[in-house]
Amino acid sequence: MNVIINNKLSIIVTVLCVAMACVIAPLLAAKDKPAEAPVIVKAPAVAEAEAPEMTEKAEKAIERGLKFLISSQNKDGSWSSGNASDRGGGYAIAGTSLGIMAFMVEGHFPGFGKYGKALDRAKDYLLKRSKDSPTGAMGVKMYEIGLFTIAMSEMWGMTSKPEDNKVIQVALERAVKIILRSQSPLGGWRYGPRPDAGQDTSVTAMVFVSLASAREAGVLVPTETIERLTGYLRDQAFDERRGGFGYQGKGYTIACTAGGVYAAQLAGNRDTEWVQAALNTLENEPKMFSRKNNGNFYYSHYYAMQAMVQAGEERYAKWYPKIRDALITLQQPNGSWQEKKQDYPHKTPMAIIILGTPNRYIPVYQR
Repeated sequence: MNVIINNKLSIIVTVLCVAMACVIAPLLAAKDKPAEAPVIVKAPAVAEAEAPEMTEKAEKAIERGLKFLISSQNKDGSWSSGNASDRGGGYAIAGTSLGIMAFMVEGHFPGFGKYGKALDRAKDYLLKRSKDSPTGAMGVKMYEIGLFTIAMSEMWGMTSKPEDNKVIQVALERAVKIILRSQSPLGGWRYGPRPDAGQDTSVTAMVFVSLASAREAGVLVPTETIERLTGYLRDQAFDERRGGFGYQGKGYTIACTAGGVYAAQLAGNRDTEWVQAALNTLENEPKMFSRKNNGNFYYSHYYAMQAMVQAGEERYAKWYPKIRDALITLQQPNGSWQEKKQDYPHKTPMAIIILGTPNRYIPVYQR
């Protein structure tokens, strides 16, 4: 695939130079990106003055969450909801991909700093699972392929071992190929990695966010794929009466509206009337910040937070303090956001990613 290194490099290097100036800068200079790829350098995005900054309470909550993840990491480097040796029910691909991103949102990368060894183990776990798969398809559902793709995209070139870059590139491109050929004729995705599996907005949102992340990393995503995704969201899933997105067909759920908005924005539809209507619906949803009444609380806010970033500083500045304070209140004594022992592994890393939004370390979570 043709690779173009965009503003990802300058954004992350700028942040890392502040956080770990003397340690990481020399190592990043040795990144093993394709030699023929042109380098396009853009100035990093600067948040406007009114944007909320990271608070001390939020920082402490994030650090407690990261320590919980370290304490709960499996011996093979993964994070899962159960026995990591069970390569099905434990959702280890999803848990490990999100786990790595939770550390990256705070500027921690494989091989660097106090969490470097733990993140190396997580990276190696994902790369081994990819290598062991004949097709590159891993995990239980397309959700996991999507999350794996985001992790590979954001980690590519940011590890301490230059030799990892080619391995990560191969794994990333294999995953993207699976996603591209699995898009349904109507433009969405469903659980199974094949075009005849159908589509729903929940899977579609996760999968397209992963394509947007891969595109930020320089992987080619065809214009046709983006146009078909836009067509699915606008024509098949958006409900004008509610101003939101349905799970399968027109309708409304909080999670699908949040995911649908974010995917639509990343596809280039930020200023359309239908996207603006869906944003208004989210802002006026009375159940949005209630853990009791919003059944997919962490999942929906993972998307909604980033949708508000895409919507501009004014909306973001109003939204972030609400979810920040809600998450700090919901954090468990052990530092996690897990609500039962064998809970899905997404809640804690998603909470950390949301709380770490002001850092703007990960390109796909920036505007």
